[in-house]
Amino acid sequence: MMRRQLHWCVALVLLAAAPAALGRHSREVKKGGRGGAVEELANEMHMPRFAESIPNITVTIGKDAVIACVVDNLKNYKVAWVRVDTQTILSIHHNVITQNPRISLSHNDHRSWYLHINDVHEADRGWYMCQINTDPMRSRVGYVQVVVPPSIIDKETSSDMVVRENSNVSMACKAEGYPEPYIMWRREDGEDINYNGNEVSVVDGELLYITRVSRLHMGAYLCIASNGVPPSISKRVLLRVQFPPMLTIPNQLEGAYMGQDVVLECHTEAYPSSINYWTTERGDMIVSALHVSGDKYEAVSTDDGYKKYMMLKIRNISRKDFGSYKCVAKNSLGETDGLIKLDEIPVPSTTSTTSTTSQPASAGGKKRGRSKHSKQRHKHNEVVGAANKDFTTNRWDRGESNWDDMGQDENPDIPSEGLAMEDDCALSRGAPLLLASSCLLVLWFQ
Repeated sequence: MMRRQLHWCVALVLLAAAPAALGRHSREVKKGGRGGAVEELANEMHMPRFAESIPNITVTIGKDAVIACVVDNLKNYKVAWVRVDTQTILSIHHNVITQNPRISLSHNDHRSWYLHINDVHEADRGWYMCQINTDPMRSRVGYVQVVVPPSIIDKETSSDMVVRENSNVSMACKAEGYPEPYIMWRREDGEDINYNGNEVSVVDGELLYITRVSRLHMGAYLCIASNGVPPSISKRVLLRVQFPPMLTIPNQLEGAYMGQDVVLECHTEAYPSSINYWTTERGDMIVSALHVSGDKYEAVSTDDGYKKYMMLKIRNISRKDFGSYKCVAKNSLGETDGLIKLDEIPVPSTTSTTSTTSQPASAGGKKRGRSKHSKQRHKHNEVVGAANKDFTTNRWDRGESNWDDMGQDENPDIPSEGLAMEDDCALSRGAPLLLASSCLLVLWFQ
């Protein structure tokens, strides 16, 4: 390889020798005097020159790169491409010198010369020179920046973890890429992280260190690496926190009446997942599975992460169903239970009361009243009618009101005693048997 490069270096020198010697001869002939300076300036105007600088380019690894070299007035001179940092000749004019199969050439109208690098590698990052074989040599350089999107280094990054509650936990994340990636941590569910007493949405850096971890820290965490080169990348680390079961009961005392359906509830938390079931006051297990339906009992258990909801439905309550029920949760770290007492309550009453209204007095302006005998009969009927209070009182009040609305002045030919007896007897036609007996008794005494 070194011999081949040396051979082409010699060739490049030879290619440059002829026009260089011609240039020196011209300068020697014309040297000295004002005319010589003008002639040299005119000669320089006919020499090749770079029409523009070689731009620096940035290319993502795996993509193709093209470097352009634009030369005016090239004439019989030649263009070569050289890798500066390795001092490697890549091409001379139309010939590719390097053995790298990813390197190729193209040109346009003997003015624009392009160096193509296919499937760019990180090793292609560096300075590239476009040369013209004048004497002295003329050249321009451009830089090829190769960027690499981030990638996670699995062997240096934490995997899923299981820790005990109240211990300290450390999760690490390593990534590579160019430029060097920036790393942050966040929860997959978008919730804030309780980071050593502070609620934060993200934690910057390769290391996520949590002191006295609790069940609230349980969940999936994302290590996200980015460096401005798409795409960003992440790795999921699942953190599980072990703790014995804990139980809460919304209502420890429930009431139900005979024939009613009742629902008992318990909420549990545990990891590893607990075995949950119900027992009666005698210790008999009602259910031992997650979901059981039956004629008498229906037990339901639903999971939400490390949380569980337990529900026991008892149908058609009978007297033997009253008592205490226990919800139990067990896992490898311990067990817990809670007691719910079911008491009997009276059946709700469905009796409705009837409101009593009084009739307004007639607009006669005269004093209304009763005779002595009617007052005695009224008192006697109140005592007899007490056994049917709701009905009798309301009907008697209406009879009393009707009596008040009638007076001797309005009916002068009818004595007050007779009017009272007639009214009482008229009332008894629609009354119960007890009120009718009262009316007959009054008439007998009368």
